[in-house]
Amino acid sequence: MRYFGTMSAREKIPVAVLGATGAVGQKFVRLLVNHPWFEVGALAASQRSAGRPYAEAVSWKQPSQIPLDIAEMTVQSCWAELNCPIVFSGLDSSVAGKLEQEFARRGSWVFSNAKNHRMDADVPLVIAELNSEHLQLVPLQQEKRGWHGAIVTNANCSTIILALSLGPLQQRFGLKRVQAVTFQAISGAGYPGVPSWDVLGNVVPYIAGEEEKIESETQKILGGLGKGRIDSAPIRISAQANRVPVEEGHLQCVSIEFHDPPSQQEILKCWRDFGGLPQQLELPSAPPEPILVCNQPDRPQPRLDIHAGKGMSITVGRLRPCPVMDFKYVVLGHNTVRGAAGASILNAELVEATAGREG
Repeated sequence: MRYFGTMSAREKIPVAVLGATGAVGQKFVRLLVNHPWFEVGALAASQRSAGRPYAEAVSWKQPSQIPLDIAEMTVQSCWAELNCPIVFSGLDSSVAGKLEQEFARRGSWVFSNAKNHRMDADVPLVIAELNSEHLQLVPLQQEKRGWHGAIVTNANCSTIILALSLGPLQQRFGLKRVQAVTFQAISGAGYPGVPSWDVLGNVVPYIAGEEEKIESETQKILGGLGKGRIDSAPIRISAQANRVPVEEGHLQCVSIEFHDPPSQQEILKCWRDFGGLPQQLELPSAPPEPILVCNQPDRPQPRLDIHAGKGMSITVGRLRPCPVMDFKYVVLGHNTVRGAAGASILNAELVEATAGREG
């Protein structure tokens, strides 16, 4: 039995995109075009867009044309009955909270990119390769809240990139302390995002709420599944966030300390060998190698490496000893694909592929 209905070669699961005209919503739409399991069944946005054809309502910023069938779809209100078992939320956090709960109450599974419910005790915060077992919170969520749907969240864009690089090391060796400094692309601020006068030729050493999200969300993702809750990973994490004049791709400089330090070669092997349930199941959005290791001394770079694994792989490089902690390295990921819409779609694929396996 599947959560979202019977799927065959000729029958795809209809999905809705909330916030479809925004930056993340557009990325959802682009990634869902020709998806083998899902098809866009509804597009929803604010009242000013509702009732208009999508092509007229959206200021399309993706590197491809809007498919004709999508372009002609009428945008609906986010409060409408969209009648889709899967809802992808690209909503701004100012409106996401109540709307996502309403769709879960109606029976839809909401895969959210918004921050509102990430730290709720009964809501899984999932990176599909790392902590799929956290989906076991869903029955508790449904019982507690009295709904048949569910909310499953993906993390902040920088958190996903950092946690995906840390997860295999935590699982294999055990981490003690982490320090991360981020250099985040302007696309992470949505559209129109950061004013050009503020960011061109400049670095802005502050992104509201970002450092706190990286620290707390990483601890939840890397934590263990306790009795009806997630026990945060006992890792001390310190983050500093910066906005830089790069279009796409969040780069981070990371220092790590272990309880019992492995060798440099053991760390590299851990990254290269890493794969999770999405790779085992060969899910449509899962990259064959979720972590790629660069050997060049000046890589990874956003311009050269963000499209690795169709934007779903992260790239690590410059691993070397650290005179303060044990090791330091650089990690890069595509902030609007792996760090946003692509992560939600992969989570939905994981739920669909594993439905009915438990019990």
